[in-house]
Amino acid sequence: WPGGFQQRRGFKKASRTPEPKQPEPKQPEGPVLQNQAPAPPRAPAPPRAFGRLVRPFLFTVGFSGSSFGVAAIWQYESLKSRVQSYFEELQADWLEKLRPQKRGDVRKEINQWWNSLTEGQKTVAGIIVANVLVFCAWPLVPLPIMLRYFTSNPASCESVLWCVPMLLSTFSHMSPFHLAANMYVLWSFSSSAVSMLGREQFLAVYLSAAVTSSFSSYLWKTATGRYGPSVGASGAIMAVLSLVCTKMPEAKLAIIFLPMFTFTAANALKAIVAMDTAGLLLGWRFFDHAAHLGGALFGIWYILFGHELIWKNREPFVKLWHDLRTRSGGGGGAAI
Repeated sequence: WPGGFQQRRGFKKASRTPEPKQPEPKQPEGPVLQNQAPAPPRAPAPPRAFGRLVRPFLFTVGFSGSSFGVAAIWQYESLKSRVQSYFEELQADWLEKLRPQKRGDVRKEINQWWNSLTEGQKTVAGIIVANVLVFCAWPLVPLPIMLRYFTSNPASCESVLWCVPMLLSTFSHMSPFHLAANMYVLWSFSSSAVSMLGREQFLAVYLSAAVTSSFSSYLWKTATGRYGPSVGASGAIMAVLSLVCTKMPEAKLAIIFLPMFTFTAANALKAIVAMDTAGLLLGWRFFDHAAHLGGALFGIWYILFGHELIWKNREPFVKLWHDLRTRSGGGGGAAI
């Protein structure tokens, strides 16, 4: 019976043996809310694992160097076969004039449209097609495969060999507007960029900027602990835009929806870099501002220093390739 129970109406009160006094539990310091459950122990914050950036860094350096090496060989082979292709084109034009013309020939119309494009537009046409194909693959390919190979985050290099998502994610887009906006900017600046760099060097710069922007995103996510997947070609396109604006700062630009307002390329580049810097410092998460800044800085660095440092020093490598081809008897081989 409880100790507080008492007998009444003439009955003798039963004797009660004293119970040992239990120690009172210690009250937690600070204010305690009523009916509050004890808080579970907090998990320790994940460490800033900068060691996981070693593989992405090596992939970025190795892939960029390989891109410029392949571009130098490609240009060498193109120049070597240009004389032969020139005579073949003359012969083809002569036969085309003798051949009777057909009306409504779709193939001829496509060839005429293709020949009307600039060298830069022809160069980026393949990039645009690749981006469209990857976008169409999202609803067709199993989602785990697309998430593993076509999205970029610092954990990608731990689960995928050779860190290929750093490159493949730059051909991936999640919305039609994102894809259309990026491809429109790439198409608009392609002619100027290819005329400055040439087709081979442009592709090397574009692919190198793609993996460099992915590494910039990895670095910022690891430093802040905000991990999450990223997709899009914006980082590589920012490199193309920034090198054109740096080389031609007085060029006039306009927004497609507001063609009446024009501004210089230098002011446009400053505004874009300032916006991405603000987004990085203020923690905006709608865009991957670290990838944007990484691509923009790579484009500025390359047009100011990288072209002299890398492309103009390719002659020893090209000479080595020429010697290897001569020794192997491949001097008359086809172009790469």
